[in-house]
Amino acid sequence: MISRRSILRGAVAVSTVAALPAFAGGHGRIGTFTGQKGHTTTGRVEVLKGSVELLGDFTFDGAPDPKVALGNNGYDPKTLMGPLKSNSGASSYQIPAGINPDDYNEVWIWCEKFNVPLGVAKL
Repeated sequence: MISRRSILRGAVAVSTVAALPAFAGGHGRIGTFTGQKGHTTTGRVEVLKGSVELLGDFTFDGAPDPKVALGNNGYDPKTLMGPLKSNSGASSYQIPAGINPDDYNEVWIWCEKFNVPLGVAKL
C-alpha cells in the first residue's frame, strides 16, 4: 500500500531534480544555440571548467570573423577564445586563464569585425 508520506517524498525528489542545472554526464553545463541578427546558429554547447565544447550537432551559416566567447546576460570581450574553427560539428576552445566559467551563463558566437552577435546559447 502506498502511503501519503511516500508520495510526498517522491514529489520532493522529482521537484529537486527538475530545479538542477542541465549537466552532460555530470561534467559540464549544456546550452542550445539560437541565431542572432538574421544568422542561423544551432546545436548544443557544453561548458567545462577549462574549455567550451561545441558538440557534434553545432551548425552556423557563416559570417566574417566569428569568434567564441562567454557572456553573463551579454557578450564579454575579455572571454574571447579565438576564431570559430568550423561552421559545423564538434570543436573545442580553451577558456582564458583567470576566467571562471561558473561566472557566465551564456556562450556566444560573435563577429568581432562588425561587433555583432551571430548566435548565443543560454546555459
